[in-house]
Amino acid sequence: MILSLLSLTCLFLFPLVSRADPHGHSGSHHHVHRHPDGTTGNTLEKRQGTQGIYTFLVSGYAVPLISTVAINNKIYFMDKKYDPGNTTGAYELDPSLVSPGPWQNAWRTMNVNDEIFCSAGLILPDKTGRLLNIGGWSDAALYGIRLYTPSGSPGVASTTDWQADYNNAVLQRPRWYPSALIMANGSILIMGGEDNNSGNEQPNLEVLPRIPGGDTTVYLQFLADTYPFNLYPFLMVLPSGNLFTVYYNQARILDKTTFNTVSVMPSVPADNGFDGGRTYPYSGAYVIMPMTAPYNAPMQVLVCGGASTENVGLATCASITPEVPGAQWVVEWMPSQRVMSCMVSLPDGTYIILNGAHIGVSGFASASSPNLTPVLYDPTLPVGQRMRELSSTTIARLYHSEAVLFTDGTIIVSGSDPRDPNYPQEYRHEVFTPPYLLAGKQRPAFAVGNNQWSYGGQYAIKAKSASMANLRISMIAGSSSTHGNTMGARTLFVQFTCVSFACLITAPPNSSVAPPGWYMVFLLDGPTPSKAVWIRLGNDPGQIGNWPPGPAFTRPGV
Repeated sequence: MILSLLSLTCLFLFPLVSRADPHGHSGSHHHVHRHPDGTTGNTLEKRQGTQGIYTFLVSGYAVPLISTVAINNKIYFMDKKYDPGNTTGAYELDPSLVSPGPWQNAWRTMNVNDEIFCSAGLILPDKTGRLLNIGGWSDAALYGIRLYTPSGSPGVASTTDWQADYNNAVLQRPRWYPSALIMANGSILIMGGEDNNSGNEQPNLEVLPRIPGGDTTVYLQFLADTYPFNLYPFLMVLPSGNLFTVYYNQARILDKTTFNTVSVMPSVPADNGFDGGRTYPYSGAYVIMPMTAPYNAPMQVLVCGGASTENVGLATCASITPEVPGAQWVVEWMPSQRVMSCMVSLPDGTYIILNGAHIGVSGFASASSPNLTPVLYDPTLPVGQRMRELSSTTIARLYHSEAVLFTDGTIIVSGSDPRDPNYPQEYRHEVFTPPYLLAGKQRPAFAVGNNQWSYGGQYAIKAKSASMANLRISMIAGSSSTHGNTMGARTLFVQFTCVSFACLITAPPNSSVAPPGWYMVFLLDGPTPSKAVWIRLGNDPGQIGNWPPGPAFTRPGV
């Protein structure tokens, strides 16, 4: 069944799947997931060390559509403004204040004067790590450019708020469901989306800061050809500096300067041929596989989940090395079907696939049979043996749910707004603790003297670890997550040497391997990570710190 254009908007009014029971499960496709010992639901206490565990974190005031961990170690959530009782559209969570409470003290109400749901976000490479939000749902918000400068620290109150100025900083095209990326040159790429006011597609891209010279958007025929199944396209910087994009069930490489097509990849397989998609509304998720010094191995991209054109979640992941001539997709089977996937990069180089449903597509009242069981993906294992199920949650996380890595190595799991009487709006936030923190091993720790790193530079740290024999150091790019699209995500394992507890890290060599921006740095003793330290790599080559113009914005300079 091919979805109609009407059914693809963020305001789905009718379910797209039949419900065979009062809980919304479609009988022939409902799966009961059992662990190898025959149990269902949460894992037993004795197995938490190998399976991870969900725990309740805090109640909230909104159902977040965008989640971002900022460099002040607070979490920023953005929500719809039109929901009853929600008049601000933005909230800050300071996890350090959740306990001993009261829990309300952990939250700060912020203000966005636009309807920003189904927009896009990034952490900028400027000196203060500002958060960028672009696009939105309707009217002027579709053109919106909004920035927030993180302030405060854990336990210390923040004082700043979101800023916008429609007289001085707007997009060239209205964009709902766009994607954003920091390119190798430090500029911001904005791609795709649609105009909710007119219903027109936006098969084009633009660059921020805006290039002088009138209309500088670039038309993209491949987006026109695959609309409306290509919203929130996946975007990545390749080691050549060129760009890789996945949209619907297609993929290609774009030139970093002209944005012309360099090469077209084979179609992305679904579970049965090519009858399915990976981007909104079919909504899978993607990551870049870990890149390890000296970064000579071809970069691999992994996409997991999505849906068939019959509105059934896909049970496959597919990976490819885009810059290898003749590259083909390698298909792996997940333990279960999953649409509206989230995928979180962990500091040990593994990934957690979580949230979503077995049946349906993205949209209101458009999915059933929640997938409650996360999957660990380990790329160091042989193909076909890389995935295993972890402990389940009891909370359905369907449309508009998010998951992000926190600086302590846990995952913050939030949201669910299916507008379905069987699955209520979800205001509870959970923590998923991965197995590497439950093995009873002492965490390593380290201190960094200089958090402003240049490409190829060497930087000293003081390490503390029970063992110095199995150390690794990873860098995970700061990113914003929405609709399974973790914009800017990237994992690198850097070169380093140690003498006793003094270590010297060699930063990645260039902006194509590691685009400029803020990264969480973790020290690992085997699989056990330290808490992260934020560093900025590559300075600000796009001079984002001097942008945007106008009196409403706080610009940190370059």
